[in-house]
Amino acid sequence: MRRRTLTNTATGLATAVLLLGAAACAGGTGDRDEKDHEAVACAHGTYAWSGIVREQRLTGLADPITLTKKKDFVSGVIRPLKGVSYKPHVTSTGPGVRAADAIKALGRRLGTREPLGDPSEPAEPEKTPSHFDYDTMGLEGPYYVWHSVGLVEADFTYTCRGGAKPVRGHVVTWETVGGGFLPCGDRVTEGPSGKTDAAARAAARKLCPAGSPAAKSA
Repeated sequence: MRRRTLTNTATGLATAVLLLGAAACAGGTGDRDEKDHEAVACAHGTYAWSGIVREQRLTGLADPITLTKKKDFVSGVIRPLKGVSYKPHVTSTGPGVRAADAIKALGRRLGTREPLGDPSEPAEPEKTPSHFDYDTMGLEGPYYVWHSVGLVEADFTYTCRGGAKPVRGHVVTWETVGGGFLPCGDRVTEGPSGKTDAAARAAARKLCPAGSPAAKSA
């Protein structure tokens, strides 16, 4: 009888544990369903943008170059600037907000021709120097070479459907990664945006002779 009683008791405990587990799972499933519902509701929210800044930032410099007509080409190394690094990222996230989606939404807002820098991309500038070669036939005088990024920064407010509290954040990314090779004998001109290229100005100040047109216009 004792053995039978113990067996029945054990069975009853096991049944009770199963019932409690089922109740816990039901509660957990409900919480999960609610969170999933919130995520779905926020997946098609809207972005409002403010404080948008688009500017060329200097990331690397070569040594000053002086050309003579006897040279047909020039080659050298562009070294990354110390203490300068840009990585596409979003500083604040919330329900329904992903860094990649926020950056794509900013690209649509700006109407950029190419996608903005994605969070999966490595930081710029690269840690290792890069080499350059230019055809210089007929050119002479002092020149300067640099690397830059077309940096984009913006604040956003992301609003979900259903009256959820808006999420605020900040985006850092870039439109272009490039640079230039220009004579110090020419003034620094305006870029595609209609503003003087800030990276070109910074490079001219550092590399061109003090009295040159490029240095004076920088």
